[in-house]
Amino acid sequence: MNANESLVAKALDARENAFAPFSNFKVGAALELDDGKIYTGCNVENATYGLTVCAERVALWKAISEGARKFLRIAVASGSEHPATPCGACRQLLWEFCGDIEVILANPRGFRETHRLADLFPHPFDRSFL
Repeated sequence: MNANESLVAKALDARENAFAPFSNFKVGAALELDDGKIYTGCNVENATYGLTVCAERVALWKAISEGARKFLRIAVASGSEHPATPCGACRQLLWEFCGDIEVILANPRGFRETHRLADLFPHPFDRSFL
């Protein structure tokens, strides 16, 4: 299994832990650090919707809370035929903390697509504006 497939497998496994009783749209993410360590996350929904947290943010915050600061790539797995890209809020946070990392989109049926975050988020707001 190559490195990308290993990361995707972790995202698919994390997807199984998603708490999505309202949308039934389960997402898993696996965020790889430059040293090879991987943090996973899944979406966690809330009845008020606005308090729902995406899989990408869960993985990122877990990593940040453990002191991680250098990221290599993230795999995001959803069940849709064409896997979902990170939402705008996740793109902003990924850009701010990870920079132009590789983003691998996947689903359980073998679909894989790779992008650079800069291609998904072409004109980000970051600390250079502050």
